[in-house]
Amino acid sequence: MVLRLIQAIRSVRQGLPPRAGHGHPPSGRDGETRLPAAYQHPATPRLLTKAWALPYSVPMKIFIDSGDIEAIRETAAMGVVDGVTTNPSLIAKEGRTLKDVISDILEIVDGPISAEVIATDYEGIVAEGRDLAKMHKNIVVKVPLIAEGIKAVKTFTAEGIKTNVTLCFSTSQALLAAKAGATYISPFVGRLDDVGQDGMDLVAQIVQVYDNYDLPTQVLAASIRHPTHFLQAALIGAHVATVPPKVVHQLLKHPLTDRGLEKFLADAAKTAKS
Repeated sequence: MVLRLIQAIRSVRQGLPPRAGHGHPPSGRDGETRLPAAYQHPATPRLLTKAWALPYSVPMKIFIDSGDIEAIRETAAMGVVDGVTTNPSLIAKEGRTLKDVISDILEIVDGPISAEVIATDYEGIVAEGRDLAKMHKNIVVKVPLIAEGIKAVKTFTAEGIKTNVTLCFSTSQALLAAKAGATYISPFVGRLDDVGQDGMDLVAQIVQVYDNYDLPTQVLAASIRHPTHFLQAALIGAHVATVPPKVVHQLLKHPLTDRGLEKFLADAAKTAKS
């Protein structure tokens, strides 16, 4: 319901002339907001005001979720990659150390690069995070959403170290991470879908809560499995979607594009012969 509501709100705004800066939500003669009856909800007035005030000029950022250097290089060459996320499982697939992989990524992508700690105690997380942060100004320390991790995020924030709080599966977790000063929160969409929940509903709820209180933490939709996840994240208003390289390439594909290009080339060949 929340996803449908946010989509409806954004559709209403997009259907009206763009305004510079912040504006007011659309209304009828009596001054009340106008949305289809199916989308009425207790949160509608607040969400409508928030959605209407969002800037038009900040598109969703695209991060690559991979440790495969060649795949990152190929995808980044398209000019649409804003950052990279990694995790211990992705690094393990490469058979190299975390720092070696991160060093190579830093040479390819000039943007936020998430490198995950493996410690689970406060002292260990802080020590690992500080060490990683020394590598480059673009390093974002990835921290698990546990009590010791949240404590570490508070410390990192005070020290000016950017953080990505990972393995988020509830809105309450996301609010605690934001309160601690997390730079990014990573709700895992695909993994929730795997257990019969709608992962995108979680993303929508976090976006709403952060908007309610003007929290600066950015919502980074993670565990994106396919192009529909990507589209839903954009409709909801996620700040970032981190996707495997293959999904980025899937976003380009459409049978009508292929068919149309094939016909254009065939017609061009005929013209060249005449």
